[in-house]
Amino acid sequence: MSNSYYDSADLKKFGDIAEFEPELAKKFFDYYGSVFEEGELTAREKALIALAVAHTVQCPYCIDAYTEASLEKGANEAQMMEAVHVSCAIRGGASLVHGVQMMNKAKKMGM
Repeated sequence: MSNSYYDSADLKKFGDIAEFEPELAKKFFDYYGSVFEEGELTAREKALIALAVAHTVQCPYCIDAYTEASLEKGANEAQMMEAVHVSCAIRGGASLVHGVQMMNKAKKMGM
């Protein structure tokens, strides 16, 4: 029995999602592949963005995949950690800015 809810071996099964809905899976994987092609951003830049997003959405499969992709595309550990800190800053800032909602409500109630 695994010590974790997530089994890293499941990442290799990602393509298996096509088993239950092949048409939609094909559309998704075609789109996904297109997104990560070189364009205005390099493959390295896209991998670092994906790594930061993976931390924001807290997907262990994505963290594994884009740690590997970032390294394979030439990113170093400091660059990857900086991307994680960017994720942290945005996530924390998003929580804090919602404090304005609380402040507005509290002021409206006269507290």
